[in-house]
Amino acid sequence: MPLRDAIQARRSERSFARRPLDLQTLSDLLWAAFGPVSPKRRSAPSSHNRQETELYVLLEQGAYRYEALENRLVGVTEDDLRAASGSQDYVGTAPLELAYVADKRKITGKTDRGVVETIYVDTGFISQNVYLFCASEGLATVVRAMVPKDSLSAKLNLSPSQEITLVQSIGWKAEE
Repeated sequence: MPLRDAIQARRSERSFARRPLDLQTLSDLLWAAFGPVSPKRRSAPSSHNRQETELYVLLEQGAYRYEALENRLVGVTEDDLRAASGSQDYVGTAPLELAYVADKRKITGKTDRGVVETIYVDTGFISQNVYLFCASEGLATVVRAMVPKDSLSAKLNLSPSQEITLVQSIGWKAEE
């Protein structure tokens, strides 16, 4: 799909088919989100190329951390945490909840406010890549800020320097 068409098709959708994403689509989505385009660069920019954001993949069969350079998922828990990633009625109905986690230790030389601004802007770049990928592949998606960050952080075993910024629900579009 040409970029212009993907931009026109991009939208937030909150209804998802129950069909899981196949592994190739998941792999392509993660690469588009924040995968490597060279040994030193990713598919989305980050402030001073700090690459402080990690992607946590919440699926029915468990939660995983995406290791972009190796293009692999590393298991975090076998628990299905999708429904634990928000309070909206559609949360947990999408086959994938993608949690954006920033490691604030990687942001130096900024005020506390500057750190917060940086991690949210960088997450915005990545989530927009996901929106465009979803538009090009016929997937539904919506990004969410209403996330129970403390409880989800505990379930993902995050350190105090890691902060969940947003979560994005992703899946095949629900049949009309």
